[in-house]
Amino acid sequence: MGDTVTVTSAAADLIRSLRGQHGPLMFHQSGGCCDGSAPMCYPAGEFRTGGSDVLLASLAVDGVPEPVEFWMSKAQWELWKHTRLTVDVVPGRGSGFSLEAPEGVRFLIRSHLNR
Repeated sequence: MGDTVTVTSAAADLIRSLRGQHGPLMFHQSGGCCDGSAPMCYPAGEFRTGGSDVLLASLAVDGVPEPVEFWMSKAQWELWKHTRLTVDVVPGRGSGFSLEAPEGVRFLIRSHLNR
């Protein structure tokens, strides 16, 4: 899917730090329940994906030896497929389920319409 998903330098820094603490990582874009619509970061394979999810990107992050997969539910992707997504990080507390929660920051998606 090309450059459907990218990361900012701040997000890449946090991904490197979390990779050092937790090993290989993955993202799943939350569908909007408890945490709104947030990219959730987990140890790779800890969030179970299946036929109702789509792999949008295998992100290459400098300093991280393996790709970081970025998943989203098919139903949500149908609504977002006209956008490019950028993973960023901002101050504040996000989900207790996402690995960055204890760091005092949270991952955030910035979306841009494809042209």
